[in-house]
Amino acid sequence: MAKKNKQFAVIGLGRFGGSICKELYKMGHQVLAIDNNDSKVNEFASFATHAVIANSTDEKALQSLGIRNFEFVIVAIGDDIQTSILTTLLLKEMNIPNVWVKAQSLYHHKVLEKIGADRIIHPEQDMGIRIAQHLTSEKIVDYIELSDEYSIVELLATPKINEKTLIDLDVRAKYGCTILAIKRGEKVDVSPLPTEVIYEKDLLIVIGHKNDLKRFEDDGM
Repeated sequence: MAKKNKQFAVIGLGRFGGSICKELYKMGHQVLAIDNNDSKVNEFASFATHAVIANSTDEKALQSLGIRNFEFVIVAIGDDIQTSILTTLLLKEMNIPNVWVKAQSLYHHKVLEKIGADRIIHPEQDMGIRIAQHLTSEKIVDYIELSDEYSIVELLATPKINEKTLIDLDVRAKYGCTILAIKRGEKVDVSPLPTEVIYEKDLLIVIGHKNDLKRFEDDGM
């Protein structure tokens, strides 16, 4: 069955919004790129299905673009916090199911939370956390923060657990974590069987409380 491409609208074509726009388009999705700066719109015309100049705080302008038909809208407006907030408010009033917004500060985050943003992104902070995790551990290949308490990490299997099965490791009982998948080269085994054997340099995708993940990384690996 062919994978269904999604429709996305990206509002704000700065460095963050522009990179999202390019990546989604490269992945084969339909992308509506919106900015109030004509040079930005021209720059991204070849990296979007449609690129338009519009004021995102103008409800009629958004409606004329058919924004209500989009399941995902990313508000990536740069330094203009007021425009970001007003745009988010309009989109939620239009019942857009998924509005993801870039936040500039804690104050901005709190306001976005109150007006119903579905996900709030702090690109610099999130990237800082991921880089810090990489720098402080040779085992962590990637790191995704799900909340203040829970994360998903991609851990590199060490010689210590080479040729051990998931039963041998008993990660859930010992550490309270769950191995979601094992990646070996290009092959990804999702929900691996308890008898699955792990080899050195396999990538383990593990979910759990941050403290439990740390214990597993330090003691179990």
